[in-house]
Order: sequence, then C-alpha cells, then structure tokens
Amino acid sequence: MQSKATTVEQYLAALPEDRRAAISAVRKVILENLDESYEEGMQYGMIGYYVPHKVFPAGYHCDPKQPLPFASLASQKSHMAVYLMCVYGQPEQEKWFREAWAKTGKKLDMGKSCVRFKKLEDVALDVIGEAIRRVPAKAYIEHYESVIRPPEKKKAPLAKRKPAVKKRA
Repeated sequence: MQSKATTVEQYLAALPEDRRAAISAVRKVILENLDESYEEGMQYGMIGYYVPHKVFPAGYHCDPKQPLPFASLASQKSHMAVYLMCVYGQPEQEKWFREAWAKTGKKLDMGKSCVRFKKLEDVALDVIGEAIRRVPAKAYIEHYESVIRPPEKKKAPLAKRKPAVKKRA
C-alpha cells in the first residue's frame, strides 16, 4: 500500500503507534549500518534507501529519473516489510542472509527481496543490520552494472560481401 507522504517523518506520523514503533526500530538499525553514499527518502510510496544521482547519475534503469533503489521499508495492508535489493539476485548474499536468520531461531517470511513481518519481535534486527552493512554503495553499483549493463561482447567480423554484379545495358 503506497503512501502519499512526501517525507519520512510524514510517513511515520501516519502509521498506527504499534507499526510506527516497529518501522522506527528497523529504520534505526538500517541507518546505523548504512554506507554514507546512500540516502534515505521517500521512494515508491515507502521509506527508501538509495544511491543518489550525485553518486550514480544513470539512476534506476526502469526509471532513470529515480535514484538506484537499495532497500525499502514499508507498512503494507496485512504486514510490514523490509525490501533488501542487496540480497535479491546475489546468491551468495541470499545464502548468507537465510543462514544467519535461521541461526536466530526466528521464522523467516521472505520473497525475492521482501522480508515480511507482523511485529518487531519477528525481526532479526542484527541480521538486517549486517545485510545492509555488508554492501557499500560502490560494491552495490558494481554488481548492479554487471547485471543490468553487461560488458559488450566482441562482435564477429561481418562476412565478406560478394561484389555487386553490374548489368550491361
């Protein structure tokens, strides 16, 4: 459920108290572990953490006007969620994340990048923090570019063309 809030403070103020407390606690952990090149703001109706255009001018390939998304935090209709693009599409990171979460004894409700939770007690805050800390912006951009803009392959030389046959008049 996208919010119409234009600032993080507005977003948080619009939440019911229990959700505000849970989202605020997860937000605090993210901010404590976030590389200084990332920024926090509203993105896609959620609290977003992204690589700003001043660091990565190309922006997000789906919408270059948007900065490159890294993580998001949202209160949805039936749950709250933290979206970790730093885990999505990176098998080693995902494996580490799932194993680290399992060691906490908490149940993981996860999609491709989305970790869903109903209350703060369901969240392994230390694992969320470490997942954020493990991926500085420079490494995230390198991975992103390797997947989205793979290096061009050398093109095979064009086959030699047969010279055109001139017709006599």
